[in-house]
Amino acid sequence: MRYLKMIGFSLIALIIAGCNQTPTMSKKELAKLQLEKEQLGKILFFDKNLSKNRTQNCATCHNPERGFADDRDNGVGKMASLGDDNKSLGDRQAPTASYAMFSPVFHYDKKNKKYKGGQFWDGREGTLAGQAGGPPLNPVEMGMPSKEAVVNRLKENEYYIQRFKEIYGEDIFKSNEKAFFAMTELIEAFEMTKEFAPFDSKYDRYLKGEYDLTVLEDLGRSIFFSNNNNSCANCHVLKGEDKKGETFTNYEYHNIGTPINHELRAKNGTTSIDNGLLNNPAVTDEKHKGKYKVPTLRNVAVTGPYMHNGVFKDLRTVVEFYDKYNNKDRKINPETGKPWQDPEVEETISLEDLKANKLIDRKVEALVAFMKLLTDKRYEHLLEENENK
Repeated sequence: MRYLKMIGFSLIALIIAGCNQTPTMSKKELAKLQLEKEQLGKILFFDKNLSKNRTQNCATCHNPERGFADDRDNGVGKMASLGDDNKSLGDRQAPTASYAMFSPVFHYDKKNKKYKGGQFWDGREGTLAGQAGGPPLNPVEMGMPSKEAVVNRLKENEYYIQRFKEIYGEDIFKSNEKAFFAMTELIEAFEMTKEFAPFDSKYDRYLKGEYDLTVLEDLGRSIFFSNNNNSCANCHVLKGEDKKGETFTNYEYHNIGTPINHELRAKNGTTSIDNGLLNNPAVTDEKHKGKYKVPTLRNVAVTGPYMHNGVFKDLRTVVEFYDKYNNKDRKINPETGKPWQDPEVEETISLEDLKANKLIDRKVEALVAFMKLLTDKRYEHLLEENENK
């Protein structure tokens, strides 16, 4: 089903970009074309020449070997990404690109009266193609001055010229806008492949009867899916308990009271409040200030630090942070040894969604154990590396 959707998106994009192909192509021809786009998109994903100083590519901040997250220290312990100029630092952590293909187009759900979907922490880009076009033009990321400049870099490569024309038609480079869109659509095609979403974690194997949960993992699973004991499932379950293909996010936006990351801001110089969802041009209501998209929990155990600003280093700390809303004994941040800091934006905290039964330490450990189960098979060795640090 997902592949058929990809084909549909591909046809629309081909028409917009001025491709010389038509919707009368056979399924076999469409499949071949899709494969060619995925292969070319992969090359573009790893091309550093598309950044101003030719030092960064998509994989720099979405490393395929590290859960498609930015594993560089960057002088701030992976809290944010260092730009192509080797000095600029963002104010948010680069989200993992794994399983990002399943995020719906950004929209307002009238029934539930909530925004959903999109890409980036504030959903400001509706699709993966839109997301792919952001970093090359961002002055604190890849730093290219314009779409024309990016297209000129593409045209430095004879292979690109040949392949773009074969896929999108001879006239593709007559419009910088169309050529730039074609590039983003190709990267999107690669990001929609199984490489980004294999669904082969121990949890997936458990659902197939190929893995037996430990006592602690099974306890964590029970707590996670039980609305009576915690609020995990309220925001991190889309399909239901133990359903195949679960991405562990409902793609909604919430303010959970995340504090300012003062350590990061001491380095990047940011002084303004991060308005979260309100930074999305499509959102104007102040009640959405400070809300961020619920991230997938797929590979969460190997893609820290956590929260939109990387303020927490350890996954257990995140669980304890949630528990502090319901457990009066949970007063101290275990990473600092000090009381939890005040939220950056307090007035819109989703207190109703955070209501839950308090957790004893054993249950905190169980939830962490369950979330580790959501690690793709190719990254399981990273769990061991993290434990040995």
